[in-house]
Amino acid sequence: MGRPWDVDDRLWELIEPLLPPWPEKAPGPRPVPDRQCLQGILFVLHTGIGWEDLPQELGFGSGMTCWRRLHRWTEAGVFDQMHQILLAKLNAANRIDWSRAAMDGSHIDAKKGAPEQARRRSTAANPAPNIT
Repeated sequence: MGRPWDVDDRLWELIEPLLPPWPEKAPGPRPVPDRQCLQGILFVLHTGIGWEDLPQELGFGSGMTCWRRLHRWTEAGVFDQMHQILLAKLNAANRIDWSRAAMDGSHIDAKKGAPEQARRRSTAANPAPNIT
């Protein structure tokens, strides 16, 4: 088994088409290939190191390069799409134990929810005074 941040060819074939094209107006050539940046992102997330501490000798580019690519891909919805594709593939291969799944409704609108969001009391130590 490889390292958790390695992206093998089969996985890359699923991910690469989801990535947005490189901006035409970007100055200069793309400095680091997308696959290496993705592996750099996974390395940072797996190890918990800071972006600025990403070792250059690993060939993933700088931490800021990886962070910018992560931000760009997140804005483009790449990770949501990737999640859906991988879930569908795992489900089709019967690799998900749904008896261990949990549903969390905190991110889903209630079917008969209130017409507007209820105002919640602040938990801040010293909430700012209301100036309206």
